[in-house]
Amino acid sequence: MSKDEAANGPRASRRTFLRAGLAAGGAALMGGKAVAETANPANLPPNVPDWSRYLGEGVAVRAYGRPSEHESHVVRRDVEWLTASRESSVSFTPLHELDGPITPNGLCFERHHGGIAELDPQDYRLVLHGLVDKELVFTLDDLKRMPRVNRAYFAECAANSGMEWRGAQLNGCQFTHGMIHCVMYTGVPLRVLLAEAGVKPTGKWLLLEGADASGMTRSLPIEKALDDCLVAYRMNGEMLRPENGYPVRMVVPGWEANMWVKWLRRIEVGDEPWYQREETSKYTDLLEDGSARKFTFVMDAKSVITSPSPQAPVNHGRGFTVISGLAWSGRGKVAGVDVSLDGGRNWNRARIDGPVWGKALTRFYYEFDWDGSPLLLQSRAVDETGYVQPTKNELRAVRGLNSIYHNNGIQTWHVTASGEVENVEVS
Repeated sequence: MSKDEAANGPRASRRTFLRAGLAAGGAALMGGKAVAETANPANLPPNVPDWSRYLGEGVAVRAYGRPSEHESHVVRRDVEWLTASRESSVSFTPLHELDGPITPNGLCFERHHGGIAELDPQDYRLVLHGLVDKELVFTLDDLKRMPRVNRAYFAECAANSGMEWRGAQLNGCQFTHGMIHCVMYTGVPLRVLLAEAGVKPTGKWLLLEGADASGMTRSLPIEKALDDCLVAYRMNGEMLRPENGYPVRMVVPGWEANMWVKWLRRIEVGDEPWYQREETSKYTDLLEDGSARKFTFVMDAKSVITSPSPQAPVNHGRGFTVISGLAWSGRGKVAGVDVSLDGGRNWNRARIDGPVWGKALTRFYYEFDWDGSPLLLQSRAVDETGYVQPTKNELRAVRGLNSIYHNNGIQTWHVTASGEVENVEVS
C-alpha cells in the first residue's frame, strides 16, 4: 500500500461494492469454488432448500429463547493457565463476534473471587448502616418499589489488557480486551437509599460488601455514591444473571469493575476508606520504583478494533472492507475515534454509529478498499474531556512494566496479505 493510500484510507464507492457483490453472486449461482467449499448446492437457488419443506417447532417449545445452533461457537471463554482455579478467575466476552454497543446477557464477561453465589431472592436482604440517622434493611421487593432508572454503562475489569503490559501476548481481542461488557441496567440510584437513611455529616466513604464466598469488599467515596451509582437488579430488561450478581449488584459507572460489587448485601457508611484486600494488595498500580498508585478508580478512554482481529480474519480477499470496533471512556462520552492502517503513521476519522451514551461502549466503523497489502491496524479514542488514548510505550514511560491494571494503550493488529491477523506491537 502506498503512503497516500494509507493516509487517505480510500473508501469504496457503493457502485464498486455493488459490482463486487454481483460478481460474488454470479459465482454462487454458477457453483463457484468459494460456495462449493462452504454451502450445500441442494439448498441454493433455484432449488427449494430443506428448511422450506418441513414444519418447524411451534411456539413455547423454546420457552426461553436461545441462539441458532450455527452460532454455538459464540461463547465466553477462559484461559485455564491464567489462575489456579475457576472459582477465582475470569472469562472473556467474545467481542469479535458482536456488533452494536450492547452485550447480550449470556456473553457478559465473568470475574469471580469465590465462585458464583446462588441466592434465594426470598432470603435476600440489603443492610444499610454506619454513620446514618436510621439504619435500614431492604428486601428485593422493597428495592423494586423505589424510584428506578434505566442506564447503559460499560463494566471493565481493571486488569483488562493487563497481560499485554510487557508485550503482545494473547492472539485474540476476546482475550486482550474481553473483560468488558455494556448492558442497560435497571435499578435504584444509590443516593435514594442514602437519603432514606440520612447520611451523617461525618459520612465520607461507603463500604460495599458482597454475599459471595470471598466476602468481596470495596471502599467508595461518598461523592461518587451520590452522583451516578445504581443499586441494580435488572440487565437488558431481565433480572441479573447469577454470574452477574443476582439478585442485586452495585453499578459504579466509569470506574473499575471490581468496585461493582455483586450479590450486594451490605453498605456501611464511614468517615474514611477501609483499605480492604482488594484495594491494597490487589487493584493498586505498582510503579517502576516499587511504590503503588492507590484508588485509581476511573477507566480512561480506550478502544479496540474487533474486526478484523485474530479471531475474525479477512476472508473475502481484497476489495471493500469494513473495520469495526468499540470505544469507551470512564470520564464521559466518546467524542471521536481515529483508525490507522499503517501502525500509527497516518490516521483517518472513523464513523461512529448507534447511540453515544456517557460511560458506555460506542461502536465505530471505517470502510476502505483493501488492495491486499499487509496492514497494521490501530484505533485511538478521544473522549469529551479531550483525553486522547495513549500508546503502550507512552504508558510504560510513566508507569514502567510492573503494573497489570489500567492498560488503555493503543492495540495493534497485523493483517497479512492472506487476511490472517495477529497481535503485534510497533515501536
